[in-house]
Amino acid sequence: MEKKRDYRTLPPFSSLVGHELLKKALIYVAVDPGIGGLLIRGEKGTGKTTAVRSFARVLPEKEVAEGCRFGCFRGGELCPECAERGDSLQWVRAPVEVVELPLNATEDRVVGSIDVERALLRGEKAFEMGILGQAHGNVLYIDEVNLLEDHIVDLLLDVSVSGVNRVRREGVSFDHPCRFILVGSMNPEEGELRPQFLDRFGLSVEVWGFEDFRLRSEVVRRVLLWESGGSLPEWEEADEEVRRRIEEARRRLAGVEVPEEVVERVCRVASEVGVSGLRGDINVVRVARASAAYRGLPRVDREGLKEGILLALPHRV
Repeated sequence: MEKKRDYRTLPPFSSLVGHELLKKALIYVAVDPGIGGLLIRGEKGTGKTTAVRSFARVLPEKEVAEGCRFGCFRGGELCPECAERGDSLQWVRAPVEVVELPLNATEDRVVGSIDVERALLRGEKAFEMGILGQAHGNVLYIDEVNLLEDHIVDLLLDVSVSGVNRVRREGVSFDHPCRFILVGSMNPEEGELRPQFLDRFGLSVEVWGFEDFRLRSEVVRRVLLWESGGSLPEWEEADEEVRRRIEEARRRLAGVEVPEEVVERVCRVASEVGVSGLRGDINVVRVARASAAYRGLPRVDREGLKEGILLALPHRV
């Protein structure tokens, strides 16, 4: 099992300098996971990975089945082990994690494999959970996602579409639910993503380094303050506020009004810029709705639509 990162050792999400559209995109996929994930494009050293890891600090807790190794969460599908427990399931609160998938991960490490220790000691064939099992109900983060092996990409595509990890290994057959928020980051100079994989990211945002020396100096100042053990109470309080607003936005989301003329306007724009398929159109509306819910508005507005167009369409043109 992958070692969990202690996200308390990372700077507050709200303390990150600039990159406002990136932070909004992360918030919106947390408000509405149906958006389908986020791709972050940009050169090295621009804070992509730090932003994603710090994102864990503002994610609201979830309710999970006590003792479930897959983290089955309330309202989601149950793994075979939890299904057998039925009404005896007890629910407890747990943090949402950012689970990282390394580029050198083997297929067995990703999907899971036979539990060798149990097989040797007890003579039993049992399933040992992989990274996808840990990702269920969490954020799955892939740095340098464009360099991922093709066969691993194919596995992720299958699981992201079906929501189920189907494992067939050495006489072991095991299926378990696997729903996660997919976040990938990449440097376009090192190669592009396969079109099939690119299409699975609901949103895309580009981040670049700062040329303004004042912004650069502010980044350095905050990093040094955090590394020295200095207190960042204003940003920690801001993180609490973001977390609270995400929770409230989730409750309001379904009630946000999307007028018919807004849908027509979005589809007209998507058609005019040459977007193929309808995922982009749908996600523009989803972003606008999530934005409105996060800001406490009863209906989508011009600001949310602009954000949706900037985040959901460019990587589809």
